[in-house]
Amino acid sequence: MCACETGKGQGTKLGGMFEVILTRRKRFGWRWQVCDQSGKIFADGFERTRPSAKYHGERALFFLLSQAYLRNRSAASSED
Repeated sequence: MCACETGKGQGTKLGGMFEVILTRRKRFGWRWQVCDQSGKIFADGFERTRPSAKYHGERALFFLLSQAYLRNRSAASSED
């Protein structure tokens, strides 16, 4: 079971909470995932080193949050 899937089936729905999960792969390096608390994976990838995986995971999280902000901002301005 993936670390991001631990929240599935619990019936809790908390919006806006995301996390970056780093998982060691035997010979392939590191896997990174950006998940919400319900276990839905929004982005993932593989990197050779842990610092690189951490960087790419946090970069994906930042991009995800910035796009949500821009989407909400443009929706609010269109209502005016």
